Amino acid sequence: MHKASTRIISNRLFTLLASPRVLVGGGVAFAVAMLSITLVILYGGRHDATQYSLEWSKNTLNVVSQDIAHDIELCDLALQAVVDGMDRADVRAAPEALRRTALFDRAAMLPYLRAVFVADANGRVIIDSRTPRPPAASVKNADYFEVQRDHAAWGLYVSAPHASQLLDAEQVLYLSRRITGPDGAFLGIVVGAIDVRYLQGLLSGINVGEHGSAALVHTDGEFVVRVPGGEAMIGRSLRGTRTMARLMAERQGSFREQASVDGVVRVYTFKHIAGLPLIVDVAPAETDIYAQWRQRAFRVGAVMLLVCAAFVGVAQLFVRALGQKERAEAALLKLAQTDGLTGLANRRTLDEILEREWHRAVRAKQPLSVLFVDLDHFKAYNDHYGHQAGDAVLIALGHCLAQHVRRPADRVARYGGEEFVVVLPDTDSIGALSLAEQLREAVAKLSIEHVGSAEGKVTVSIGAASWQGLMAESVSSVVQAADRALYRAKSIGRNRVFGTILG
Repeated sequence: MHKASTRIISNRLFTLLASPRVLVGGGVAFAVAMLSITLVILYGGRHDATQYSLEWSKNTLNVVSQDIAHDIELCDLALQAVVDGMDRADVRAAPEALRRTALFDRAAMLPYLRAVFVADANGRVIIDSRTPRPPAASVKNADYFEVQRDHAAWGLYVSAPHASQLLDAEQVLYLSRRITGPDGAFLGIVVGAIDVRYLQGLLSGINVGEHGSAALVHTDGEFVVRVPGGEAMIGRSLRGTRTMARLMAERQGSFREQASVDGVVRVYTFKHIAGLPLIVDVAPAETDIYAQWRQRAFRVGAVMLLVCAAFVGVAQLFVRALGQKERAEAALLKLAQTDGLTGLANRRTLDEILEREWHRAVRAKQPLSVLFVDLDHFKAYNDHYGHQAGDAVLIALGHCLAQHVRRPADRVARYGGEEFVVVLPDTDSIGALSLAEQLREAVAKLSIEHVGSAEGKVTVSIGAASWQGLMAESVSSVVQAADRALYRAKSIGRNRVFGTILG
């Protein structure tokens, strides 16, 4: 019993899994699952590319910002040495050559410090580290002078980039410190000029990719240097742009933004250099960050799409093959159940129908009727018109019977030769005789010529047997009663209906 139950469950499971809907649905579900997994993996790869870029940017930023901070610190020490020297009476009283050595010894060791100047309280340049004869120039209107004059405690001031009037319009970054007298009076400034090309060289060594950028930005909103860009970008204003607003919002961080300079979308990593009004940013372009990832994603995605498409295609081919197999089996089943000439149910199918309807009628105690239909003088018809014409009459008769037996539960079958059987579930003798009479008339109305018949046309005799649901005998007894009724109809003249009732 257990084995039988297991076999039934296995067969049902196989039938369910082998159904076209399940196969196609399963194939699509598999494809969707594989594509989803692929998307998750590819998204993870994109995230990894982003994280790698950010880590690289942070590391690069730290190195560059430390270099710039260190170089400016050295320049500040050189300026402080000059401030300290200007406070010493012995330095001021020393011969020119010795005094210059004492003042500019530190500055001379910094190749990127183009020059150091000393200006008096009126802004007139009185000392130039390059020559014993300073230029006849005034810096009283320069920002780096005004700040030191007006703010005694400012300390080191770093200007925005300038086209220096003291250095033949070279682009420089000015650093200045205040010279204060013993009484706190403003005596002038020391100013150093850092060559912007040196700073540009520091950033040019960063590999930011084909579309990336790196920049040193003053907090007043101007580029000190930017790569790529060259001298054309020095001093260009970023004030009022989203990029500048985000650079000023925090001391350090990262953000994605479309550059106002060239419209390229970049991922900016930035940092304010401690103690200085300078911001360093490294900004690889998104298109460069994800270039390798996109290539890999395209290859993986294309392969996965092909695999999924192939899987779904194989599932569809399998479904088609199953469909063809089912159709072939259905066709074979139909051939096994159908009379080849008339297309009606054959004798074997009739037996199954009778057995099934008999058991149903017995359980429900409902009537069951059977009609036996026989062509009158069919042998004479075949002898006169030939067997092909006889087959045509059988086909016409089968079609006529099927046309007039309309209830879904009623069935028409070819019993054999020229005999047909109509099974009428839940039909009593009155209904059976009424239908039998309709069938007899319908065949007569076909008006198929039959010279061997007294009617001059093809007619049928019908025997009807109705089981009333009172005594459960057997279905064969009902069929035999219908056969006897048919014999009776023929014996009283043919083209007749004769009925009988069972208990």
